[in-house]
Amino acid sequence: MTPPTHTVTNQAPPLVGHDVYATDRVLTEAVARHADPARLAVIDAELRELGTAAGSAQAQKWGEDANARGPVLRTHDRYGNRIDEVEFPPSWHRLLGHAVTAGLTGAWSRPDGHLRRAAGFLVWTQVEAGHGCPLSMTHAAVPALRTDPELAAEWEQRLGSRVYDPRLVAPGRKPGALFGMGMTEKQGGSDVRSNTTRAEPLAEEGTYLLTGHKWFCSAPMSDAFLVLAQVDDGGRDALTCFLVPRVLADGTRNVFAIQRLKDKLGNRSNASAEVEFDGTWARRVGEVGRGVPTIIEMVAATRLDCALGSAALMRQAVAQAVHHATYRRAFGGPLIDKPLMRNVLADLALESEAATTTALRLAAAYDADTEQERAFRRLAVPVTKYWVTKRCPAVAAEALECLGGNGYVEESGMPRLFRESPLNSIWEGSGNVQALDVLRVLQREPQALNAFLIEIGRARGADHRLDAAVKDLLGELGDLEGIEARARRIVERMALVLQGSLLVRFAPAPVADAFAASRLGADWGTTFGTLPATLDLRTLTTRAAPTTP
Repeated sequence: MTPPTHTVTNQAPPLVGHDVYATDRVLTEAVARHADPARLAVIDAELRELGTAAGSAQAQKWGEDANARGPVLRTHDRYGNRIDEVEFPPSWHRLLGHAVTAGLTGAWSRPDGHLRRAAGFLVWTQVEAGHGCPLSMTHAAVPALRTDPELAAEWEQRLGSRVYDPRLVAPGRKPGALFGMGMTEKQGGSDVRSNTTRAEPLAEEGTYLLTGHKWFCSAPMSDAFLVLAQVDDGGRDALTCFLVPRVLADGTRNVFAIQRLKDKLGNRSNASAEVEFDGTWARRVGEVGRGVPTIIEMVAATRLDCALGSAALMRQAVAQAVHHATYRRAFGGPLIDKPLMRNVLADLALESEAATTTALRLAAAYDADTEQERAFRRLAVPVTKYWVTKRCPAVAAEALECLGGNGYVEESGMPRLFRESPLNSIWEGSGNVQALDVLRVLQREPQALNAFLIEIGRARGADHRLDAAVKDLLGELGDLEGIEARARRIVERMALVLQGSLLVRFAPAPVADAFAASRLGADWGTTFGTLPATLDLRTLTTRAAPTTP
């Protein structure tokens, strides 16, 4: 018989067995808003299937196991031969296989492809964030490869394949392939032009041997990698992009010495490595000296995935917090009915809704792909990447606190979310890199600013606080004195007016009102839970609820 003191009461049931997509009102509304109406039913069905899988006990177990066991580096086989393989537990392969089968690496060639993939990425990476890295790298490699039609013809179909094949074999023997990236080096980090990896040309046109060290190599188990190296171009260094396959066409292993796996903050499921090239065969991608322009669209695509990944993490954190507060009772009633807790949850939900709404708008801009939309996303992507990824750690920490001591325990899943939360702010350029990129666009690409202003201008006159915030932003942009030191302030304001304009246009009135009052109208404190008490906070928390009690 169980002693009375060990009878478990007043605990929230596990958040399991629900449809992660269908219960996310903000996401389903965004998909319906941007999808072609003729395709919406098919898209909705695809995402519901993925959402049901994401909410299952089985998928949650895969995520837990992938992080508990993690990858293991095998540099040599039992006989002493160098193999440089990274072994993963079966749970990793199940997560990645399900994602590939769901089309999360294939967006560039199907109708509404980017919208569908973005929504699916946001849903599925809530299960486990680490395997989102190879998904993102593979998806983003396509525009870089398209600078070389021959390479694109060879690789693009494999990258968009819905067949996951983890074997390290010759690319021609595989139905699908994954890509990684090796850009940064010890001495430079984000300053890739200081890279010292060298590329020496071979007799065959476009082929080279690489020598050098990559400080961070993402997804080292992948089939091929895009890397940057210096080419001697008439006595000057010319930074150039290359494709490095793990296995050569004849089935032999390329020289790809994995020195170690990083012992890093964040997820434990994915592998990041230091890699040595020593006579490593590579194929040039794009023109000599055009390394950065060749990869710029890849960088943009991965930056959007950073925002999507952070939006996914925020959504999962807020869903867990609202779910807990719905069932947990304290001081005479459900936590969610306590005015102060409701304020905290509503504030968190507002941040999550703004992130999701903005990220899906940018995905739709890729599908439209008009000159106007390309100019818009050139500026809006780094702005959104900067802001959404910066907000993520604060949301994760506050949501964890909503669970109290329960949230501090590994079994709750909240510590894993919290450890992952800073990642996307660093990946593909830290906050300063994003801010400086925005300044560069403002100074060199006036059509991008024009497109950005047209976008936020669509909400003109709908809310006086938004109109005032836009006016203040224009004042900031018109003052060039010391603009670099003010870059973060400018990017933050751009992000807020973009989010505000979208919510004013598309969100329910209580949501738009809360955002305008707090984020634009300055009726807000410095922590979550400081929204004006006069707002309709119940609507915000109801929209964020992942289940109906």
